[in-house]
This record gives sequence, structure tokens and C-alpha cells, in this order.
Amino acid sequence: MALNMSSFLTMPSRVLAVLPSPFLSPSLQLPSSPSSWRRRRPLATGCHLSPSSSKPLLGSLPPYVVNYEADSGSRRMEDMKEKTREALYNAWDDERGAMEMIDTIERLGISYHFEDEISILLRRFYDRNAGNEDLFTTALRFRLLRQNRFPIHSDVFGKFIDTNGKFKECLTEDIWGMLSLHEASHLGSKNEEVLAEAKEFTRIHLIKSMPLMEPHFRHRVGRALELPRHLRMARLEARNYIDEFSRESNPNLALLELAKLDFDMVQSLHQKELAEIVRWWKQLGLVDKLEFARDRPMECFLWTVGIFPDPRHSSCRIELTKTIAVLLVIDDIYDSYGSMDDLLLFTDAVKRWDLGAMDQLPEYMKICYMALYNTTNEIAYRILREHGWSVVEDLKRTWMDISEAFLAEAQCFKGGYVPSLEEYLSNAITTGGTYMALVHAFFLMGQGVTKENMAMLEPYPNIFSCSGKILRLWDDLGTAREEQERGDNASSIECYKREREREIEMDDVVEDEACREHIRGLIQSLWVELNGELVASSALMPLSITKAAFNLSRTAQVIYQHGDDNKTSSVEDHVQALLFKPVSSNGHAQQITKH
Repeated sequence: MALNMSSFLTMPSRVLAVLPSPFLSPSLQLPSSPSSWRRRRPLATGCHLSPSSSKPLLGSLPPYVVNYEADSGSRRMEDMKEKTREALYNAWDDERGAMEMIDTIERLGISYHFEDEISILLRRFYDRNAGNEDLFTTALRFRLLRQNRFPIHSDVFGKFIDTNGKFKECLTEDIWGMLSLHEASHLGSKNEEVLAEAKEFTRIHLIKSMPLMEPHFRHRVGRALELPRHLRMARLEARNYIDEFSRESNPNLALLELAKLDFDMVQSLHQKELAEIVRWWKQLGLVDKLEFARDRPMECFLWTVGIFPDPRHSSCRIELTKTIAVLLVIDDIYDSYGSMDDLLLFTDAVKRWDLGAMDQLPEYMKICYMALYNTTNEIAYRILREHGWSVVEDLKRTWMDISEAFLAEAQCFKGGYVPSLEEYLSNAITTGGTYMALVHAFFLMGQGVTKENMAMLEPYPNIFSCSGKILRLWDDLGTAREEQERGDNASSIECYKREREREIEMDDVVEDEACREHIRGLIQSLWVELNGELVASSALMPLSITKAAFNLSRTAQVIYQHGDDNKTSSVEDHVQALLFKPVSSNGHAQQITKH
């Protein structure tokens, strides 16, 4: 899905105030190509300087800035939080009301303010007998508990099954219950046939009922059918739901005001984070020395906002953005600039992980190697200082794996070899950056880290692999046509097509759309496998890294989901809504004049 922001937009003054002067040039443009951690491009056979056809920079950002009154806003927030806590306490004896309130709080992105209260209520929901609950409440209870990794079983839906093993037809009259069941069904794991059946049952009947629905509810159902709650990017869902919640007939005004104030405060925080990242990126100087390298710190930051929606993970967003930005440059070296001899040298230097290894590198590789080495060691030092873990070996291993995987990809491309889909994915998870990102995230968050779960990082856990496959497959669906036209490395679609054509008669051609449909089916199966991590009885991974892995998959889906259906790109809208357009009356949009 293309991120097309070709019109010139000026940098917000809040961000401008802390940026170095070179970033104020009006010639710097936002990217017009798909937003991705990496974009495959043809491998150059020589090491001559070859400027990229598109050199997008952060440069000019949208002309909005939150003019937030911090002191008065903070006081109002405290008042609204206290009212919300009272409401949660008063809902103690109204379980359905309490569940709906928790669900609303989570959708509005403000649950981090009420973690203790929500945890107590969820434990109460889990311990109580829910035998007489209706469909809506049963499904809502299941979804709230399952997504917070309570060991709730899908047999709670057994009471809604008839003697033929199918959902009772009378349930179709309960539209709210059907929608609740549809949302819950997307948390199903392997062998939970009742949830697979629920997904199809609700989809068919909700579609059939949509013409009879009120417009507001029809829109809500349409969104759920297109992208269920479980698959949505948290911060984007908060922004969208604030608007939806405000249009309800009787919204909780305290919750609504708190959500607006909180969103604008977090947005202001993101602007400061972005300014710090841009300053670091400029001082690093990679793109000044390497004309071919991509210059996209804002795209990298957007990914980390998706992975770490909790405002308290500010340093995680900043540090992980740095690693993704460096990853893009390394990808460009392997994909579009380095000769095979140079790539072998760079791969060997990364494996040695020693500054002395720089001596063997050509000049253009030395600055990149130094940037990788220093950035990784600085992050490792931060983790040691803040959490007490020495993790240099763990972090550098991810970069060794990436360099070897990039080299393997380059060798396949040079030799004209198209791997099987399984071979492709096993390597593409690594080159896509998932293992690197989630290992760094695991230590940067630092929550629940033990020697036992540190040992589970080698080999990489299945939850990382599932998330990485979802990222890569969505990336391919969103960008494969464009990359195939450029003659880039084979995508999962091309690998599967070649694989199928080898299995059938040589004169039969497998249609691209059939291949794409197969890839979409794989993504659905991977989500089922990923959901299994929420019910694994021996789950040692902290909930924080489990959520990060899920969030990475959600972010990939949001960014790429329309890349294969020719719908108008909405990534620009996402960027504007998340980072620059405030929602509350206390934070008003202010137009900034062009420089």
C-alpha cells in the first residue's frame, strides 16, 4: 500500500523547534513508495555510486501541531480518571456493564491508566460461573479474558450449539450477540472448531442482515467484517473509536473527555519522540555519505508506534526506530549497491563483531558498519543500565542472522534461483527484521525477563516466527506487483506460483489471483497459530512481548491490507491522525506557515 504524500507539507513548529537546521529545507519530501521496513530492489553487480530513483526524507511533516495546555489538561485528566475508577467500582455487581466498560476503555486506548482495577475485574469474571449468560455477554467475556491470556476455553459456547453440532439459528435474531461472537471468533486457536464455525456462521448472517440495519450499526458491522477488533492497530483504533464513541446516543462523557485529553497528550509525546529520532538520524550521517540509502525515519517510527502503543514505552519506540532505520540502509547495501565480493566481506565483518573487521571493508561500508556497531552497543548499554541485563551477545546475534539471510537472498537472486515457499519464508522472516525487532523489544521493555525465557530466544520462539511470516506475507501482497515489474527478488506469491506450476502439467499456468488467495489463507492460518500463544499453558514469555508480537502483525496488516485490492491508500491518513491532528478542545490544530 503506497504512502503517497507528494504534496509539500511543512514541519510542525513543535518539531521544528528541536531539529537541526538542515532539516528545514523545503526540498525534503515524504515517501511516495510503500511504507515498509525493507523494499527489495535489484542487486547491482558493481560498487559504483547509484543514486536511488526516490530519495524520500522525513523533511516536511503535516502542518498541524498540538497546542496542548499541559497543566490544565493534566488536572482535568486526573478528575476524569477518578470518575472512571468510581464507575468501575460501582460496576462491581453489574458484570455485563463492567465488561462493556472495560471493552470501551481498551478501545479508547486508556486502559493503561486502570491496569489494577481492570486486572481485579478480569479475575472476577474468570472465577465466576457464566452458565446463564446470553450470547453477547458470553462472547465478550471470552474475548476480554482470552486477549489478556486467561486460560478460558472455547467450550463456553457449547450452550449455543444444537443437537446437530451447529450454532442455533435463533441466535441470528440477536444482532449484537452475533457481532460479539464474530469478534470473539477471531481469537480462536488450532483445534477450536467451535470458533472456526462461529466465524463463518456470524460472517454469513451478518452480511445477510446488513441491509436491514441502522446506518450507524451497519457501518460498525462492516468494519468488523473487513478488519475485526483483534487485528486492528491499537493507537489507530483508539483514534477512530473516539469519533465513533462521541456519536453514540448516550456516551460516558467522563470516558470520552479522558480519551480525548489522553490521545492529545500521547500525540504530543510522539512528536517529541520523532524530533529526537530525526536529530539522531541527522547526526548519524548515514544518508549524507551513502547516496543510495533510504532516508525514512518517520516510516520506521510509525512501525514502532504500532508495536508499542503504550505511552510508557517511549524509549522502546525511540531505540527500536533506530534499529529499523539502520536495517533499511543495510538492506539497500545488499539489494541495490554492494557487489557480491563486498557483501561477503560485510557479512564476515558482522559475524566477527569487532571494529578491527572494518579494515577489510570498502569505504562506503565502513560508516554503515560503524553505525550498526555503535547503535547496537548503545542500546545494550541502555538495557544494562535500566534493567540490569547484559545483552550484547543477544542483540548482535540478530544482526549476524540478518546479514547471513541477506547474503543468501542476494545469492539466490544472482543465480536466478526461485526457492520454494517454505524456503522463502524461513529466510524472509529474518530479512524482514522481525526477529531483530522482537528480540530488541523483549529486552527494551524489560518486563518479566528471566533467565528461563531469555534461553527461549535461541532458537527464536514460534510466536516471533508466526508474527514474522504474517509481516512478510502482507508485505508481499501489498508490494509484489510493483516489485515484479521492476524485476526484484521473488516474493512469496512468485515462489508459490512456481511451486504449483512444477507440481502440475507444464502447459498449465497458475493465475496470480489464485496465488494471492492462497497467501491470504496462509495469513489466516498463521493468526490461528499465533492465537495459540494466548492459550499455551506453559507460556513463559511475558505478556508484554506477546502483545508486541501481535502488534507487529496488526501493524503490517493495517499498512499493507489494501495493497493488493487497488483501494486508495490510507496510510497518509493514518500518519496524520496518529501523529499530527489533535482531537480534544484543549488541543487545537494550528496551521504552520511554509518555510
